[in-house]
Amino acid sequence: MAGEAADIVERSAIEVSDMLASGAATSEALVEAYAARIEAIDKAGPRLNSVISLSPWAAIEARARDAERRAGALRGPLHGVPVLVKDNIDVADGAPTTAGSLALLENRASDDAPVVHRLREAGCVVLGKTNLSEWANIRSTGSISGWSAVGGLTRNPYALDRSAGGSSSGSGAAAAASLCAAAVGTETDGSIVCPASLSGLVGLKPTVGLVSRRRIIPISASQDTAGPMTRTVADAALMLTAMAGSDPGDAATAEADAHRTDYLAALKDATLRGRRIGVLTWAAGLAANVDAVFEEALALLRAEGAEVVEAGPFAPSESLGEAERLVLLTELKAGLASYLADAPPEVGARSLADLIAFNQETQRELCLFGQELFEHAQTLGGLDDPAYRAARASSLREAGTEGLDRLIAAQRLDALVAPSFGPAWRIDVVAGARGAGRASQLPAIAGYPHLTVPMGFARGLPLGLSLIGPAWSEGRLLGLGFAFERARGARRPPAFSPSVESGASFEAAFAPYSGPAAATPRD
Repeated sequence: MAGEAADIVERSAIEVSDMLASGAATSEALVEAYAARIEAIDKAGPRLNSVISLSPWAAIEARARDAERRAGALRGPLHGVPVLVKDNIDVADGAPTTAGSLALLENRASDDAPVVHRLREAGCVVLGKTNLSEWANIRSTGSISGWSAVGGLTRNPYALDRSAGGSSSGSGAAAAASLCAAAVGTETDGSIVCPASLSGLVGLKPTVGLVSRRRIIPISASQDTAGPMTRTVADAALMLTAMAGSDPGDAATAEADAHRTDYLAALKDATLRGRRIGVLTWAAGLAANVDAVFEEALALLRAEGAEVVEAGPFAPSESLGEAERLVLLTELKAGLASYLADAPPEVGARSLADLIAFNQETQRELCLFGQELFEHAQTLGGLDDPAYRAARASSLREAGTEGLDRLIAAQRLDALVAPSFGPAWRIDVVAGARGAGRASQLPAIAGYPHLTVPMGFARGLPLGLSLIGPAWSEGRLLGLGFAFERARGARRPPAFSPSVESGASFEAAFAPYSGPAAATPRD
């Protein structure tokens, strides 16, 4: 089966697991097939640029999992399943963890990040690392989602002139294009749900503290988390079961073991019947075509027995974004210094100031956009700065206790829903066009889970439906998402079109009218 795309295209992680269990495939053959598809689609063909590096140990690791299977020593349902990991997460395979920056080309990890260790313990084979928006989109307000100096520009597999979103752009594009069975992304605010929505995927940002953040290049200790990006809800549940758990090195995960569960098993009784779903009306209204698909999704929820109500008159204050930015940039400065302090001696940068200096001296780093957010962060005080502490307290209160918590309690809701994001926007280095999306901010600041599932299409571009709940409600959200997915039907895979407008119907519409001859003018 090596190299045959038919064996892996649109195969879910669970289907891949079944192939391995039945003997229809070996893990080694799957690694070869995914590597061949990456070469054909990512490096040639459409050239998605979603994969930064392939692990030199993947085939060896796959052979080891195959040997364990023959010996009857299975690690679980993910045994031998190949996955890709975002390149801001440490993987001890000899390849550097770069966050897309040339400053970290020698940043070779001596140990796996705990989340990667957990995936390996569950039997996963790490195929390699995915591209991302450089520094997870925190270097500049003018950054281009999906671009990094190391990996170049990741393209959307549904329309190659459209953005793959960010910052987990490579994980999203790779999973959508069947370059892996499943992928891992990270999110601070929107970086899983945006690219998942834009690439027709399921993406889950877990409760902050359910998954360890140690040995992941940080932005914000308050908001960062890793999460699964998959083609089905069941796959996301399977991945989360492996990824979740307490880590003594990450104090935020102290309660994780008490809350984690077998998320896949919990889907058995998933239903929308009798569930109360609150619509975040302020997060809708992105565009007419998005609203139309969202209304269809709400109608489907009702048809499946859910009670759909408005969540109430609420919208975040204008100052919330300013407070969030102060929190992120203050924590970025401190977090990068802590991470870089443990970097290998070959890495010259040891602080944010060092990175700023490196970028100023490296033309490729600043060839498309600047680093004004880095420079602003460098001017800020530390974690004991009263302004930072006040911003964190006020933003957490508005997003959490006075925001999501109040909305959910007032209406006795099982979840909140909204469009995850608008359709993928055109890649434009001149105008710097951005997509529209409002659903990610509140759960990001509050540290609450946020699930996006494929909702429909606008002119062939995927749209996602967001399901948001209180802390530790991943199981409930996955159940609701699973029931919605089951009712909606199978996802539509990408066709790698050059553009939305490349179809014959658009060509005809764009051409001058060639119908009946124009009337003869009167004298």
